[in-house]
Amino acid sequence: DDHGYADAGCYGNDVVRTPNLDRLAKESMRFTHAFAGSPTCTPSRSVIYTGLMPFRNGAHPNHSRIRPGIKTLPHYLAALGYRVVLAGKTHVGPRAAFPFEYLPAQLKGHRAASVPRVYGNDLDTDVVDQLLADHRTTRKEQPLCLIIAAWSPHVVWRWKEYDSAKVTVPPYMIDTALTRHAVARYYTDVTLMDKRLGDCLESVKKHGLQDNTLFIYTSDQGAQWPHAKWNLYDAGIRVPLLARWPGKVKAGSVSDAIVSLVDVLPTFIEVAGGEPPREMDGCSFLPVLLGKGTRHRRVIFATHTGDGKMNDFPMRCIRTSTHKYILNLKPQNLYTTHITDGKDRDGRDYWQTWLEKAKTDEHAGRIVRDYQHRPAEELYDLRADPYELSNIAADPANRDLAKFLGKRLENWMEKQSDPGAATQMRAQTNEKNANK
Repeated sequence: DDHGYADAGCYGNDVVRTPNLDRLAKESMRFTHAFAGSPTCTPSRSVIYTGLMPFRNGAHPNHSRIRPGIKTLPHYLAALGYRVVLAGKTHVGPRAAFPFEYLPAQLKGHRAASVPRVYGNDLDTDVVDQLLADHRTTRKEQPLCLIIAAWSPHVVWRWKEYDSAKVTVPPYMIDTALTRHAVARYYTDVTLMDKRLGDCLESVKKHGLQDNTLFIYTSDQGAQWPHAKWNLYDAGIRVPLLARWPGKVKAGSVSDAIVSLVDVLPTFIEVAGGEPPREMDGCSFLPVLLGKGTRHRRVIFATHTGDGKMNDFPMRCIRTSTHKYILNLKPQNLYTTHITDGKDRDGRDYWQTWLEKAKTDEHAGRIVRDYQHRPAEELYDLRADPYELSNIAADPANRDLAKFLGKRLENWMEKQSDPGAATQMRAQTNEKNANK
């Protein structure tokens, strides 16, 4: 939950401690260009479980529900004979539309030798271990699909085990003492998540399931930082993705194939022996996993609608291997999130230090200004500007590319029955009339 793409040793971060992820990466295919369908929890998870993008499954704002009649992962895999279990966080709805076998796996309070203090939402991996032990005893012949959904490293980040002076502050953030303190707490939660991952990997091995299990690790979107969660920049939608399958997936391999998390369900269906429905937005990347191909998608799309009253700022994007085009449907709105308008635990404490520093520091002022004031169009050359800090959409030299990507995005939005497509067409018509 909210684990950023770059925040693991196997993805290049040499400060955060993720020994289990790093070990898993050596046994897996590590994807470098995997993307969420949305940078917000419920929409992203609904995309994974339906194989449909947000406007087609209906759950496009956060805390929303999919439309009646939409089939989900447990429907498809149960029909193929699988026991389908979800342990941990859910954050999708309505519950009846997701007929998992739900396994309560939430730790509340102190756990000796495991958690150094009271922790509100943590994964009880003992419950997961018991489930695997029971399955091997009572349902040995039935195939199992087990989704383990940890809460970390979603806020609240409760304590700090890292030296604030040694953490990495990305270029899209302002380096203040409270920023570093928050990053240190986030890293601590990443390491807690990594420990829970290690517990689950050990359980799979202990119960004799490792050699016949496709084990996938990913996250729902980027971490809760400005420029990341609730944004279509790569820090918001690019996710870690590791796939281990002994004897089938080459251990220690790296794939640059562009994949979307909307592709996970059709991949699972094909792995399970079924045929993914053609009407799905996702498409199976099993050939990439099996080494039968090195490419998957040419572009990915992602959408964000909003997250309550704090975040009324809908946006859409198209990303190629080299460029990102973002369409902001309400550029007149001030961009706000829980970070700017929420509580200190959400990040408002360090955000206030950003605002203060922005008064006297030109670089800080630009970061704050660009974060809260977005133009209708954004275009980034990801080769020269991987952190997406220099919008080149208004540059005459890039107008043809911006128009091309914008038109392709608009066509996709129309096919998705995205009401934002009509909004964009009206805006274009008004602009043309104003220029006459």
